[in-house]
Amino acid sequence: MSDEQPAGPGASAKEIGAPDVRPAPLPRPRSLDPQELGFTPAAPVPWLAPLLLISTGVRTLLALLFGAYLDKRELQNALPGGVYEEPGTDGELWMDFVADLGDGFNATYSVAYLLAQPELVLADRRLPRGQMLMMGGDQVYPTASSGAYENRFKGPYQAALPCPPADGPAPTLYAIPGNHDWYDGLTAFLRLFARSRDSDIGGWRTPQSRSYFAVRLPSDWWLFALDEQSGTYLDDPQLRYFEEAAAQLGPESKVILSVPAPTWVKAVDDPKAYESVDYFVRTVLAPTGARVPLILSGDLHHYARYANPERQLIHCGGGGAYLYPTHHLPERIEVPPRDSVARRASETREYDLVGRYPEPARSRRYGWGIFGRLPFRNPGFVTLLGALHVLLMLPIAGVATQRASSTDQGLFSIPLVIMLAVVLVGAAFFAKPPTASGKRQIRHYLLGVFHGVGHIALGAGGAWVWLQLPFQDWPWPLPGAAAALLYGPVAGLVASQLTAAYLLVAGAFGVNVNELFAGQGIEDAKSFLRLHFAADGTLTIYPVAVDTVSRQWRVGPDDRPDSSWLVPGQPLRARLAEPPITLR
Repeated sequence: MSDEQPAGPGASAKEIGAPDVRPAPLPRPRSLDPQELGFTPAAPVPWLAPLLLISTGVRTLLALLFGAYLDKRELQNALPGGVYEEPGTDGELWMDFVADLGDGFNATYSVAYLLAQPELVLADRRLPRGQMLMMGGDQVYPTASSGAYENRFKGPYQAALPCPPADGPAPTLYAIPGNHDWYDGLTAFLRLFARSRDSDIGGWRTPQSRSYFAVRLPSDWWLFALDEQSGTYLDDPQLRYFEEAAAQLGPESKVILSVPAPTWVKAVDDPKAYESVDYFVRTVLAPTGARVPLILSGDLHHYARYANPERQLIHCGGGGAYLYPTHHLPERIEVPPRDSVARRASETREYDLVGRYPEPARSRRYGWGIFGRLPFRNPGFVTLLGALHVLLMLPIAGVATQRASSTDQGLFSIPLVIMLAVVLVGAAFFAKPPTASGKRQIRHYLLGVFHGVGHIALGAGGAWVWLQLPFQDWPWPLPGAAAALLYGPVAGLVASQLTAAYLLVAGAFGVNVNELFAGQGIEDAKSFLRLHFAADGTLTIYPVAVDTVSRQWRVGPDDRPDSSWLVPGQPLRARLAEPPITLR
């Protein structure tokens, strides 16, 4: 078999003429010490930390700018490319889909642990482990690097399945990049998932050679997995690759399309979002006569399913990242949107929201947790608020204690005007960051101003309290030092509660919804999919929900080599998020 057509990973080693060589199992850890594990279990990302926000923003900008000049997808055209095969056993295949993992260890490893077990117990159902694992993007947070992948993704998944099962072939693992995988230009992603040496992650084999791929599944089912580079166009080499793969499709073929983000939902606010997917379906798949009954994605950190009689649109991003709410999802969407500017867009069809996890009522209740979680999950953000309020309070107090004709009042007025402008402009940008998708609407301006005025009022109240205390009469710079040491921490904590109240109110209007939940870093309510391709061509999708992740782990140093290194301290329970979905 030539380099241009690599052997399908479903083929046995004997069939492709290679010896069945398995790597020696790694020594099992005897404690939770990072030296024993080989990686450092990571804490959840503090998403509102100022330095993290700046760093992520800069990396996003660089990825967008340099990605336009040095697109690694086009460079991948020099790498081997072909259609992979996953025939399963006796015409049946079990496949898992997970996305948006690699955040905090407890959530990521809880999902990895369930994926790695020989079977998954869901009430009266016992579903065997997936012979194939598909990762739908954002395998690491907050930004891609070798160290981040090692601690937040590779280490936990290797610990969950340390080596191939003793009683069968090694399951395979495929992955497409999400926007967080792209923040270093895709360098670390390709080194991890598309390398020709050491092509395994624990007990999973990683056969892919590019960031996009096509896989032939049983009963003329196919998986086409796209790399859209943060929602931009599809490059020519990638399109040529899929056109060659699509030449093997026919009218009886059924294609599962895997994309990095649920652009069908994002198109509600940004009509251009779905254009790349629509272009691909219309120009690459439709001419073959094949059907596309299912499109999968991650990116939004929950489970939701939109459906019409012809197609299921499922996004399931519950692999480990902070929970994103479901109660803001539109009940009905039009795909492609009617106001799309694409000249040859497909016929618009309506889809209804027929399933989601967590349930809307539970999602709303999670929103109220912002008051307790915001300051403790994001201490750096509280520190920033405290510093800003010190700089706001001091000039307010200075102006309030000077006569109208004094020179000192003018000196205090200059920094006061500057701080008022900083607070109002900062609040306006916080309501709709420049990197956020969608259009800035009047509600963003109104809520931003409302938020800024609230902080100014808090600063004025803080100045009044400050003037009742003796610090103002101390010789300078003692008042400034006292304000930094005493006023700042208290003001930061109070300001965080003001911000939490703003986020809760703004979230009700669809503004700062991401910040409302990112600021909480909720680890529970995780989800993934287990898919069964039957010999008769039926596909059954089991949406798996994990209400509570494990937070206590114990080692099993004397367990079997292929059993998980760490097991939950208490039973880790999974259930169906909704009844199984059957496609034919």
